[in-house]
Amino acid sequence: MTTDNLVHTGSDFARLSHRISAAGLMRRRPGYYTARIAVVTTLFAAGWVAFAFLGNSWWQLAIAAFQAVMFGQIALLSHDLAHKQVFRRRRPTEIAGMVAGNLGVGMSYGWWMDKHTRHHANPNHEELDPDVDPDILVWSKDQARAARGVPAFIGRYQAFLFFPLLTLEGLNLHWSGIRAVRKPGLRRRGVEAALLATHFAVYFSALLTVLSPGMALLFFAVHQGLWGVYMGSIFAPNHKGMPTLTGRPELDFLRKQVLTSRNVRGGAVVDVALGGLNYQIEHHLFPSMPSRHLRRAQPIVQAYCAELGIPYRQTSLVESYRQALTHLHEAGAPLRNRS
Repeated sequence: MTTDNLVHTGSDFARLSHRISAAGLMRRRPGYYTARIAVVTTLFAAGWVAFAFLGNSWWQLAIAAFQAVMFGQIALLSHDLAHKQVFRRRRPTEIAGMVAGNLGVGMSYGWWMDKHTRHHANPNHEELDPDVDPDILVWSKDQARAARGVPAFIGRYQAFLFFPLLTLEGLNLHWSGIRAVRKPGLRRRGVEAALLATHFAVYFSALLTVLSPGMALLFFAVHQGLWGVYMGSIFAPNHKGMPTLTGRPELDFLRKQVLTSRNVRGGAVVDVALGGLNYQIEHHLFPSMPSRHLRRAQPIVQAYCAELGIPYRQTSLVESYRQALTHLHEAGAPLRNRS
């Protein structure tokens, strides 16, 4: 059978995939990633050099905010590595991912990769997507009705508490990594544990050597808090407020990914700040596509969805947060109605 016949007889996603491949959008971009890694690494190192020169100064809080952004950018690089956007082979991917994740920001690369892979397989599925587990927040009214303990307490006003809670997300990522390396089953467990220990030893030694105890605590709070808010602000617009799934929904791959995802409009600043994840629909359909190509893939995917009559959601960054917070407030309604 010819390629043209396959295109006409294959699935809806196969036909879209053919268009994307024909446009050259699945090709690796080694030059782009070399430059991006060089820029992020240089800025990250420059931030710590400035930290050392400033000494025990209130200006260190500006460095804390700057390094919160750099931690987020390194985490985004780790994300692209996990999706094999940078290297084809597993070994260099793992090495670079652990250097960026474990050593760079103190987050277990293996733990996060496993969690994120399960999310991609079943986005917004209440039983299968770890990102919508009701461990702290509830993501649907059914989860709210079943909630007990902390989720039941927080869920009543979770829309108002969402951004304040994000200040703890950085600590949550650290703690999740520590828990992961303490349990058997994690691939490269010993290496990951050693890199995490090195990160924390160097980080806390730097803070306590350069800063007074009070300033070190303040730097830590600002740095980790803003990093958590930044990470949450990157991922919250993508699926929060979009339909959630349960059971065994009768959706093919194309519709499952498109209907549960939302794109965020914006220019170059938004693209850089969100690491290309503002093109969430395209990223979920083609996770190994270099983030640099997602902008070019967007009109192709949107036009194809229009051909098939599949709703394609795209909004501004502010509106995406409004929709996500509105959804959280509505999901918590059963908890507010409890007597």
